[in-house]
Amino acid sequence: MAALDDLDLEALDFGSVEPREFARIVKGLPGRRITELMAGPQRRRVLDEVFGRMHTLFKPEAAGGRDALIRWRITENGTEPGDGDDVYETHIARGACTVVTERTDRTPQLSLTMAAPEFLKLVSGNASGPTLFFTRKLKLKGDIRLAGGLTYFFDIPKA
Repeated sequence: MAALDDLDLEALDFGSVEPREFARIVKGLPGRRITELMAGPQRRRVLDEVFGRMHTLFKPEAAGGRDALIRWRITENGTEPGDGDDVYETHIARGACTVVTERTDRTPQLSLTMAAPEFLKLVSGNASGPTLFFTRKLKLKGDIRLAGGLTYFFDIPKA
């Protein structure tokens, strides 16, 4: 892969990037560049790819018999909802993780709200949920114990 300075993020086919390489890319990008990426037209493409892979990175043995609906609100910036937010829902049940690319009428056991750059860092293993929470970059509503164990349910790549 090209050096990060030469990487054309707008043209990059995120579907062809392996999870470990994706984590390396995110780790190597300055915060400003991540913010630009997630504020641009490729934001939805990146989010769709991340959520589209969740089922492949899911570890059913870690989730056990849990049945939980998790709503992810990815904001343009900060933890306050806005018109430009992207909402996804993951349902963990019967040893599987399924994703819906929009808000449903179901009541989630856990809702997470964070800005797009923080989400990208979290899912690439370049930020921790507790750190984001305690620095007020992640807002939680619902089952805090579920939130605390959520990262163990997925094989999150490390750069």
